[in-house]
Order: sequence, then structure tokens, then C-alpha cells
Amino acid sequence: MPIPKPKAKESQKDFMMRCIPQLSKYHEKKQAMAICYDTYREGVELESYNDYPQGAVNNAKRALAWKKKNGSKCGTSVGWRRASQIASKSNLTRSTIARMASFKRHQQNKDVPYTEGCGGLMWDAWGGSAGVNWAISKLKQIDKKK
Repeated sequence: MPIPKPKAKESQKDFMMRCIPQLSKYHEKKQAMAICYDTYREGVELESYNDYPQGAVNNAKRALAWKKKNGSKCGTSVGWRRASQIASKSNLTRSTIARMASFKRHQQNKDVPYTEGCGGLMWDAWGGSAGVNWAISKLKQIDKKK
């Protein structure tokens, strides 16, 4: 059972109207709706970006290197995954960029030395000021296109 894919510039409503009847042959309607909704969102999210500044890459690499050398209980698996993505210059979707931009709320902790707490370490893991500021700007740019 192939799952339909969104067509270029197809609205969510049009995609759902096309997708649900096809999947309803194999799934209950609510399940078909959920599959179609997720498929549409994934299709929209496929556009990704890796034009963030080298400063963000360097900050994430520094945080990862410090953690490897010294160990750390700071942060979450999401934060460390983000650091790995940024350090390797991976493509980031709009939703990931939005999460980076929202990390701005932790800016007040950015100057905490790695040895004295988690603030500075995790700030750098998320790309530091270079990464967060890029994310804020990139998010505005992406949303302006819509």
C-alpha cells in the first residue's frame, strides 16, 4: 500500500482530500487521517538548511569536545543531538530551526563557565549566540516566503 506524497504547492486540504480516500481502503478513517497528516507535514518539512555560520559550528564542536573530555550531566539528549547536528553541518528543518531560535530564552546563562554549571556549555551546544541569532533570522526569512 503506497502512501501518497504531497505534490509541489499542493495545499494541505487538497492533499488530505486525495490521500484519505486512498488510505481508507487499508486503514480506519482516523488512522488514514493521521497518516496523511503526518505525510503532508513531512513533505512540507523536507526543505532544510545548513547555511548557519561557522561560529555556530565551532561553538557546538567546543561543547561536544568538552563533554567528551570531562563528561557532563548537563542538558538533554535533544540538546546533545542538536550539538552533533550543528557540529557536522547537518541540514536542519524549519521546526528544528524554530527550536534553536527558542533557545534564546537561555541567553542569560551563556557566560557561565563550563566548569561552574550547565548554562554556557548548553548555550554553546545549541550553537551559541551565532547559532541562536542565525536561527531567529532564518526563521523570519523562511516564514516570509510562505
